Amino acid sequence: MLLFCAMSAGPSSAADVSTAQLMEELEAMQRRVQQLEEQLQRTAAADEVQKDSGRAASVKEEGLPERIRKIEEQLKEKTLPDTLTKRVTLSGLIEAEAGYEKIRYADPAQADEDSSDIILSTVELGVDVDIAKHVSGHVLFLWEEDDTEPVDMDEGFITLDGEDVVPLYLTAGKMYVPFGTYGTFFISDPLTLEIGETRESAVRAGFYNELLDVSAAVFNGDVGKIGDDDYIDSFVGSIAFSLPEELVPDLGLTAGAAYLSNIADSDGLEGETSGEIQDEIGGLGAFLSLAYRERAFLQCEYVGALDHFEAGELSFDEGRAAKPRAWNLELALVPVADLTVAVKYEASRDLGAFQPEEQYGAAVTYGLFANTAISFEYLRGEHENGDRRDLLTTQLAIEF
Repeated sequence: MLLFCAMSAGPSSAADVSTAQLMEELEAMQRRVQQLEEQLQRTAAADEVQKDSGRAASVKEEGLPERIRKIEEQLKEKTLPDTLTKRVTLSGLIEAEAGYEKIRYADPAQADEDSSDIILSTVELGVDVDIAKHVSGHVLFLWEEDDTEPVDMDEGFITLDGEDVVPLYLTAGKMYVPFGTYGTFFISDPLTLEIGETRESAVRAGFYNELLDVSAAVFNGDVGKIGDDDYIDSFVGSIAFSLPEELVPDLGLTAGAAYLSNIADSDGLEGETSGEIQDEIGGLGAFLSLAYRERAFLQCEYVGALDHFEAGELSFDEGRAAKPRAWNLELALVPVADLTVAVKYEASRDLGAFQPEEQYGAAVTYGLFANTAISFEYLRGEHENGDRRDLLTTQLAIEF
């Protein structure tokens, strides 16, 4: 029994001695670490004093102008990239197309034609810059195969706007004046765009709020009245109404109308004239756009001349007085995410062989990835003279 007690006491005493030694060594290490930290702090403070002395001497030697120049360079290096990122926005569009076209002529003596091609149809690069509050700039470069080679500056203008001060804006430069919207779910441009779209160097002023956008623009058109001097005499006025989102839930509605003092100035018709006409012909445009829950869409638009051109003034009028006009109607559905199915009917009058008298078709667009879509389109067009055209087009597009 005594032996058992002695054996039990032995190991316990040895453990106590070992623990005491470890505690003493740990406390000694802590004191040493504290001493080293204090020494490092004193050394760092001494080095900083020495550096400050060196900088002071350097500053004294280089002079005030040199110091200011170096400070400005340092500020530019730090702030310029951030400033550009905040003020400049880049955007772009690339479209590649493959198409097949077959034309069946009404004249049996003329052989039918068919053709196919692959083209890089569109490349756009846009730059938007916020110069300062109320001041911005926009530039858009456009390349279209066989149409705008080399690159064309499609748009370039400066905008002054009131933002939160007054609901007014002023835009000056090369732009598409507000005559028509030409919205479409198809690859091909609608007939309304072919006779109405007008790009000019102009000055546009307008008023806008949640409901209305009213504006007017003036420019020097490319087609003038015979005998008139070359001066600024063309203008366009437009009004557009948008239904507030909170007024009718799930329904988006935009409608508007525009008047152009001389529709011969449009990009589609000016090339079909000699540059001079007997009288300027006014143009009228109107549109309606509906969207329900971003699932169903309706696009309607009309563009046309308000009077007749004299016989021979348009290359396609076949020696008759002509009153060019066109309208487009499209219905689109989004049955599932990223898939859009659309159908259309459009027509024109007094365009001869320039554009189809009636055209209808269908289009399907599917979003493959973010900002990447593939589209398929079929159009059947019938001309005034009885010629018929079938057009199949496939397009792969990205935008950023």
